[in-house]
Amino acid sequence: MRNLLMMALLAASMSGCQSGTNALTTSASPPELSEAASSAIAGDMASRFAEQMGQGPGTLVLKQDTSPFGQALVAALKSSGYAVTTDQATNDKKPFVQLAYMVDDFEGQTLARLSTGSVELTRAYSTTTGGASPSSPLSVMQRQ
Repeated sequence: MRNLLMMALLAASMSGCQSGTNALTTSASPPELSEAASSAIAGDMASRFAEQMGQGPGTLVLKQDTSPFGQALVAALKSSGYAVTTDQATNDKKPFVQLAYMVDDFEGQTLARLSTGSVELTRAYSTTTGGASPSSPLSVMQRQ
């Protein structure tokens, strides 16, 4: 019942997030997330991102971030074969995909979301100082 309530709240909160623009510029993570948990979550989300997007979307553009999760996500995406830049001024002639993330605490769990203009991935994790493990199925929302 608790998972059903959590997924309903998640769906309700995401339903208002759609907009007419593809400008994704904000990324955020809680400062208290350990490096081990950040790495575990980033690695899982990067591999799920690769499953959904494939290897051909172009360079991924992230807002520059020095948080442990932001750094872990960049490293995980690069190890998955993506070109990643934090430079917001991209060359319009080369394809690029803006990527934003959000990591937040929710009812004792950590909720992580990766968003592009075409897909949004969300998953809850149980975290400890030594790492993190998924505590919900992956939620995938595709936009057209």
